Amino acid sequence: MEQMIRTKEREKAVIAGLCADSMNPRDRSTDESLDELEALLETAGGVCMGRLIQNRKTPEPRTFIGEGKVGELKDIAKKQECTLAVFDNELSPSQMRALTEELDMRVLDRSSLILDIFAGRARTREGRLQVELAQYKYLLPRLTGMWKHLVSQTGTSAPIGTRGPGETQLETDRRHIRRKITKLEEELREVIRTRDTQRKLRQKNNIPVIALVGYTNAGKSTLLNKLTGADIQAENRLFDTLDTTTRRLQVSEIQEVLISDTVGFIRKLPHHLVNAFKATLEELKYADLLIHVIDSSSPEWREQAEVVDNLIIELGAGDTPRLEAFNKCDVLLDDVRPHGENIVEISAKTGQGMDTLLNKTEQSLSLMKKKISLHLPYDKAGLLEIIHSEGAVTHTQYLETGIEIEAIVTPRLYERMKEFIVE
Repeated sequence: MEQMIRTKEREKAVIAGLCADSMNPRDRSTDESLDELEALLETAGGVCMGRLIQNRKTPEPRTFIGEGKVGELKDIAKKQECTLAVFDNELSPSQMRALTEELDMRVLDRSSLILDIFAGRARTREGRLQVELAQYKYLLPRLTGMWKHLVSQTGTSAPIGTRGPGETQLETDRRHIRRKITKLEEELREVIRTRDTQRKLRQKNNIPVIALVGYTNAGKSTLLNKLTGADIQAENRLFDTLDTTTRRLQVSEIQEVLISDTVGFIRKLPHHLVNAFKATLEELKYADLLIHVIDSSSPEWREQAEVVDNLIIELGAGDTPRLEAFNKCDVLLDDVRPHGENIVEISAKTGQGMDTLLNKTEQSLSLMKKKISLHLPYDKAGLLEIIHSEGAVTHTQYLETGIEIEAIVTPRLYERMKEFIVE
């Protein structure tokens, strides 16, 4: 897949978006979404030299934004000596092909730009597998445009010397990419199996798992660094962290947890990217607690929080207990006054609010614990030591038939002792 060429001199680009009545409101371009696209372009190594938004009832089938706006965009690009056009919306293969011809320059849509950034950010084998899979799935339906110099269909209307090879090469490439996709999916399934093994080990050791989630650039990595002393690169740019990082955290004298950073979310995140990263993101589903990090310095924090909430539900973690950490409270906007039992104001940069966050984390984990009565047969007496180490035993009585126990246990310990619970 073609990637933007990164040089010391930033590549000049124009950006454009469409706001059509027929589109899903979440897919429409706005000034705010173009601001975000401009930030994505900068992250990828480009610089925006001009921008426009087209308003229509429906997208124009061939050029998406219409011939008039294409001409306007071409004029801006020529005047500013741009070599790239980036569209805020997802383009069909035929639209990308038509726009490339009309504008006489390379054309990317939001999806391909995000994929380019991800390709440069992936460090681990898992991250690279996920990005490569998403790239191939994105590329497959767009192959035809790469062979526009050949004629796909044989026939008398084809120019001399071009009949046949186009279709042959195109089908060869399609088969090759389908094989690559199958191979990558198999490798990712192996990653998932490894994660399942690691997850079962954590459950056996009864270590609670906390996942940091949030919009890209909300400050998740900075928070993980502050809490655990980790040395994760954290810069003020979109998708700075791509690979999941997990560290141990001592929440209190008696409570230790595993806390994981996750890839940041973004509005209009390509669906094939969400699917490719499910091996990583599905960890949210198995977390005991989510800490939703919100950038309270952003005027768009409400919309950003809604994007994250929707993706959490899509990933099957909608019922997982959650704390909302309003980050960057040292530069809190005047109209942001968060309050509530599961809300805390913090500054991951200065450390403000860290003690409150840890206290609320411990309280949330404690609320998940259950009080139970058990009857252990003597041949299972070894489990009593586990209950003592992983729970809190409040009553023990030795009877002829076994050991009667009352204890406060975690959800995982509850599942393990389920067969011995008595009413």
